[in-house]
Amino acid sequence: MAQVLIIDDDPVILEVIGEILKTHGYDVVAAPDGGAGIRELERNYYDLVLTDLVMPDVDGMQVLDHVVTRTPKTTCIVLTGHGTIKSSVEAIKKGAFDYITKPITADELLVVIEKALKFRNLEEENFRLKKELQQTYGYDNLIGTSDAIKKIYDLIEKVADTDGTVLISGASGTGKELIARAIHYNSSRSDRPLVVINCGAIPEELLESELFGHEKGAFTGAYKSRIGRFEMANGGSIFLDEIGEMSPALQVKLLRVLQEKKFERVGGTKTIHVDVRIIAATNKNLTTALNKGKFREDLYYRLNVIPIRVPPLKQRRSDIPLLIDFFMKRFQKGREMKITGFSPDAMDAMLKYDWPGNVRELENVIKRLTILCDDQVVAGEDLPEHIPQKGRSIQPIEEDFLEDGVTLHKAVEDYEKSLILGALERSDWVKTKAAKLLNINRTTLVEKIKKQNLVETGSTSSIR
Repeated sequence: MAQVLIIDDDPVILEVIGEILKTHGYDVVAAPDGGAGIRELERNYYDLVLTDLVMPDVDGMQVLDHVVTRTPKTTCIVLTGHGTIKSSVEAIKKGAFDYITKPITADELLVVIEKALKFRNLEEENFRLKKELQQTYGYDNLIGTSDAIKKIYDLIEKVADTDGTVLISGASGTGKELIARAIHYNSSRSDRPLVVINCGAIPEELLESELFGHEKGAFTGAYKSRIGRFEMANGGSIFLDEIGEMSPALQVKLLRVLQEKKFERVGGTKTIHVDVRIIAATNKNLTTALNKGKFREDLYYRLNVIPIRVPPLKQRRSDIPLLIDFFMKRFQKGREMKITGFSPDAMDAMLKYDWPGNVRELENVIKRLTILCDDQVVAGEDLPEHIPQKGRSIQPIEEDFLEDGVTLHKAVEDYEKSLILGALERSDWVKTKAAKLLNINRTTLVEKIKKQNLVETGSTSSIR
């Protein structure tokens, strides 16, 4: 039930409006003048204030000033029988939601109040979501206490609230996008959009349109005009992931945006100006790409103003227990806690494993354990087969095992299955990437997956 304060020096107006609002479910308090209204605002919180403009001693503008400065979450509507264009403009400029002139019907009044309260609720929801984003992606929520991750904390704190272009480098799965989000949501641009685009996931012929938009008829299938990611990000930030995959021709156009902050849509002639902070990331060594002529030197130095290198997980093993605890809490949130810890052997194996898929691989393993592990303490045998541990390393097959019917074919098949599972875990179950890790064709991998009858953890259908 919304709390409404009505302020008017006309007792008839107070009574009539009060009855209308009470009849429609509002909790109403009336004040006979501006001074009484301000005193009431100092004692209690109100969702909405409906104030007359012309009153003796303390007028509606003074009430509005008090609301804006002392209780900014309260919405204010100015009501008067002495309406002028000048006074209405002044009230809106000062922060009033609306300005309505007497006489007004009950229906008109209720519509304005309903709109005002809906707008207020949307503002509160927007504020709450922004706070959640800042908490989720705050640099202090990056998990780890190792020296390597502390250096990244310090860098983010220094560069977040600047417009410096950032180039984040590191292997896949190390958390480059998380760092980009931390930079954006701790900057003065945090109330504007962060637009993310993966340059390696979009075909070259479509990437230009995705970045800069296109005009109707620019190419086959362009049935209507469309804005690009740079226009979407205007006033905010754009995160260009896998920047090393961008073609040389497109690199030239990106360089122009960096230098001049303007571009044209595909098939268009109108120059569009944007104010965008660029954060780029790569899992490639761009200096090697420079030497091979696959990446422009001038673009590299434009992007590499503030370099941030994210180390692989194996170079910050002390962070692994913290990450395990973080992911365990995330995946078990909202349900009865099943897993409380790891056995010494299991934790030892997790710490010694090199994690080629980095934090993403660790996240997938923990998710798998929270689904499949039946005990409160994770034992060594609960871990995925590709994580080496005591008692489960590959050993020569003894003669007595051969007598029990263990064949070379079966041993090779089991080992192959372990390798495939490991590659799939590291590549987030994307077959194309897993095939590259195994150095085999994708079609070969698909056949082996079918043969081994492998299914993604937690899924009832075949993997992607």
